[in-house]
Amino acid sequence: GNWHLVLSVTSLIYAAHGCPNKCQCYTASKTADCKNRGFTEIPAGLPPEIQILQLQNNRIWRINQNSFTGTPLLKILDLSNNSLSSLAPGAFQKLRYLQVLNLTRNLIHYIENKTFSFLPHLKELDLSSNSIIRLPETFGNSTGNITLLSVKRNKLQKMERVLLESLPNLKVVLFKDNPWQCNCNVFGLKLWLESFLYRGGISDGIICSTPGIRKGKDLLKVPYELFGACPLRTAHVHLASVHHHTYEHRSSPKYAHHHEHGEYGRSNCEPKPKPRPVSLRHAIATVVITGVICGIVCLMMLAAAVYGCAYAAITAKYHREHLAPVKQHGTPGEKEPFDSSLA
Repeated sequence: GNWHLVLSVTSLIYAAHGCPNKCQCYTASKTADCKNRGFTEIPAGLPPEIQILQLQNNRIWRINQNSFTGTPLLKILDLSNNSLSSLAPGAFQKLRYLQVLNLTRNLIHYIENKTFSFLPHLKELDLSSNSIIRLPETFGNSTGNITLLSVKRNKLQKMERVLLESLPNLKVVLFKDNPWQCNCNVFGLKLWLESFLYRGGISDGIICSTPGIRKGKDLLKVPYELFGACPLRTAHVHLASVHHHTYEHRSSPKYAHHHEHGEYGRSNCEPKPKPRPVSLRHAIATVVITGVICGIVCLMMLAAAVYGCAYAAITAKYHREHLAPVKQHGTPGEKEPFDSSLA
């Protein structure tokens, strides 16, 4: 009964609103085609039962919290190639059935923590070709069903491992064409990516942009030993900035590091040229092997000495018991019977 009432109300609203003048609405496919129409905001008066809304190639620069109140059944929303520079945390909160959200080719600089909250059915999120310099630790509540995430062609230097771990159903993640900083800040991302690929995930990989010695290298091929000097957790910003200024005064340009977008200094992230943990392991291994070999040689020498002493003692005893009596009691007369027997 309630469902029929909702359908009746929906039909009445649709009859009242119809379709915006610049859009084309298709009842059979439940689609509203509003692309290439010069909109600067989400058009009003859309049919409430539509499930696909095409708004690409417009000039939309903002989304209000009530922009999608009249279209609660949307499953696919295409906002690509518009002028969005920021997204309000509650911009999409009315779209509980949304499955695909395309935000490519906009001007977005950052994403807030709760931007995609209350989208429990969201599966595909495309943020590629923007100017994003920072992503939050989570996308918001109820976003764990995302299976595809694309952040290609942005300005990301790092990405929090916590964000990726909050997306347990992720199957495809696209990273390419970002200025990834392959220092301590990306170590957690490297660990996550290796585990993700091992579980059968699909990714286009992370190519390092800085520091210069790793430019163009695949993050997965950067040895773990080069992260040996990384702290367990990133130090405080103040301490990092102090160390950064200290390193700026060093003369060698080989280890120079540019401080952009508030990133931490090299001292807090860059490993030392010769990682101490590796040398220590080699030294310990050498000592252990040498000790084992020396121990074996000593045991062999001890065994040889014991054997020599035992052999000498047995030989001496034999000479005392058998040879000494012959020398003491042997006479020429005693040999005659023997000689006569031979005759």
